[in-house]
Amino acid sequence: MNNSITLTERAAAQIKRQLEQRGHGLGLKLGVKESGCTGYAYTLAYADVLTDHDSIHEGYGVKVIVSEEHLSFIKGLELDYRQEGINEAFVFNNPNVKDACGCGESFSV
Repeated sequence: MNNSITLTERAAAQIKRQLEQRGHGLGLKLGVKESGCTGYAYTLAYADVLTDHDSIHEGYGVKVIVSEEHLSFIKGLELDYRQEGINEAFVFNNPNVKDACGCGESFSV
């Protein structure tokens, strides 16, 4: 399976907007944490520094940084950004997900 994380053009544009509003940052830090009824939830933060254990994935001029310890949960993931009415959010198209809770807050691999 592909270890790369890919971005849609919409996701990249949103990340650029957020970093510009913030005024600094290397990119978006994507990870997972234990949470919810099915096991894991995605985490998003700004990345200001890189470590030796970070994997960098680039698309449309922006970087998504993933710690190598989280990569097995999200390898092959496509990060999208959608606006539907007044709702807008990042969407995680993860080929590793085997089950997700009904509310969409957590997943298992």
